[in-house]
Amino acid sequence: MSMQPTTPEATLLVVDDEPSIRELLSASLRFAGFKVLAAADGHEALDHQAGAHIDLAVLDIMLPDMDGFEVLRRLRERDPELPVLFLTARDDVKDKVQGLTVGGDDYITKPFSLEEVVARIRAVLRRTNPVETEEPILRYMDLELNEDSYEVKRAGHEVELSPTEFKLLRYLMINAERVVSKMQILDHVWDYNWEGEISIVESYISYLRRKIDSPESLGITDPKEAAALVPLIQTKRGIGYVLRGGK
Repeated sequence: MSMQPTTPEATLLVVDDEPSIRELLSASLRFAGFKVLAAADGHEALDHQAGAHIDLAVLDIMLPDMDGFEVLRRLRERDPELPVLFLTARDDVKDKVQGLTVGGDDYITKPFSLEEVVARIRAVLRRTNPVETEEPILRYMDLELNEDSYEVKRAGHEVELSPTEFKLLRYLMINAERVVSKMQILDHVWDYNWEGEISIVESYISYLRRKIDSPESLGITDPKEAAALVPLIQTKRGIGYVLRGGK
């Protein structure tokens, strides 16, 4: 008799070229209540995506036909909001930073515990699922975030954000002009204890600041408009961060 629920918790795409890891991970995730599509390389992953809706991809960085970053780019061409958890075979900070820079939502280093993978997957799914509110549009000065359409605008210019960047910006906006600590951000955006990797908050703040506080990133070419753009994400050294226009 199957112990899996009738309705899967979510549909996952697992991409890893090592058969032992792929099969063990797939079996464990199915046992945890997920529907799992398994692929040995990037092309097989794209084939799976073409034939089914995927809620989250677990993606190895090192693949035989193309690296995981390229697979992510192609997956996001079809589904811009697809959450991705990267797997890396080595504890390489460069891989982790690059994975997050290109839009990955989380990463985990091999060898890993199956319990940790399941916990991280559920955490990413929680923070990337739409949140229902009475008013779907949050506004602060010239910054606007629409939770229904998943759109962000700064000074009338559209801003492209990854799911985690979107969740981070939302948290800063609902706490506008209130300083929030790195641990508060971890608790509300990542939904689990990062166990020492608090620098992930600094990295994402940097990515977000680059996107919403930079005239160049926003496509602003007019010098007067660029000069009028007020930096919104401020750092309070030793405390945390705050969304505030002005000192």
